[in-house]
Amino acid sequence: MSVMTGTNLPDTTDTLAIDLDHRVFDMVSSTASAVDASAPTRFVYHEKSGVLWGEYIGDTVTVGRFCGVRRDARIDVNFVHRGHDDNTTTGAATSVISRDTDGTLLLTEEFRTPDGQLHVSVCREVTV
Repeated sequence: MSVMTGTNLPDTTDTLAIDLDHRVFDMVSSTASAVDASAPTRFVYHEKSGVLWGEYIGDTVTVGRFCGVRRDARIDVNFVHRGHDDNTTTGAATSVISRDTDGTLLLTEEFRTPDGQLHVSVCREVTV
């Protein structure tokens, strides 16, 4: 399931004790698609005892779900979503939890598209 390559990974030193339950993240960049800053894909996380699950919706996704596990600052999930183009996509992703320079939580995710190409996206925690 894992795709994290280890290149250019963020510092995760102070993120190990952070609980992601009920935290919300907006996608700010992705090498797989353009991100609409006015309506980015929004992810809502739930966490209990190292198990993660959640949902997402936004600029390219009409409905999406993910579930997986967390080990320290690393997250491994499987996902499925339906795009605005009516295509359904499934896959696996690995994220690393870190902090931006202002202290805001970031999730840096690596995943492969169906054609096998490796992509990176970054999500930033938002207050809703």
